[in-house]
Amino acid sequence: MKKSFNKVYLTIMIPALIIFFVLHTYPLLQGVFYSFTDWKGYGNFEFVGLKNYFNVFKDDRVGHAYLFTIGFAIISTVITNIVSLALAIGLNSKISFKRSLRGIYFLPYILGTLVIGYIFNFIFSYFLPTIGKNLGIALLANNILGNPDLAWIGIVIVAVWQSTAFNTILYLSGLVTIDPDLYEAADIDGATSWIKFREITFPLIAPFFIINVVVSMKNYLMVFDQIVALTGGGPGTSTESISLLIYKGGFSGGEFAYQSANAVIFFIIVVAISLFQIKILEKRNA
Repeated sequence: MKKSFNKVYLTIMIPALIIFFVLHTYPLLQGVFYSFTDWKGYGNFEFVGLKNYFNVFKDDRVGHAYLFTIGFAIISTVITNIVSLALAIGLNSKISFKRSLRGIYFLPYILGTLVIGYIFNFIFSYFLPTIGKNLGIALLANNILGNPDLAWIGIVIVAVWQSTAFNTILYLSGLVTIDPDLYEAADIDGATSWIKFREITFPLIAPFFIINVVVSMKNYLMVFDQIVALTGGGPGTSTESISLLIYKGGFSGGEFAYQSANAVIFFIIVVAISLFQIKILEKRNA
């Protein structure tokens, strides 16, 4: 029986490991290799050592992209988790059509990101300005995606709107594990809604909060599709994320090796931020 189980296990795992290595690990190692060269994505190349890495730290465009990406990730993560937790608490309460509402809230997550981005591009560029001009609402009269100072707001709105669904489901999974007797005891003691949330709800769903924050931050740091569909990194480079910069420079700008070095640095930063979050949040949870 054990030998049969081992054969089945190996039959399933070996092809999966091969596919993972070919599609993930090998390209990663290849990118690290090219980051030490001057390869443009075509032709011959020579080894240049750490030159690309030093140049990344001197590049103002890269620095701006990092500042935008990290700022966007922090703002979007905070908003997403506040909205998701509020929705989860509302959907977990005694309201009608609770199951139907859960399905409706999850719809944005299963839709294509690029499709959603292009739809919101139309909304921000034509629909809202038309309404704003007809109703005399100055705030809506102009396309925010064309404003270097406001374009990021549109990206945050779209990213949060789509990502909230997944986080809400995770929070709901945590809320259903809480014993209702705890709330009944709190009601007997005269606890307010805020006290029940602070002393019962949030401490007991803290592990789910940690997962949501870490996953949200990681996903937002790698934001790409929403920016491509909404602004293309513009106006100018005001909304250019690291992922978009790596894509543009590496595949169409003749900077394959240089952007490979940028990608390696970015990978290290994402891993470091994720580990830092886990350590800090787990310490607070303990």
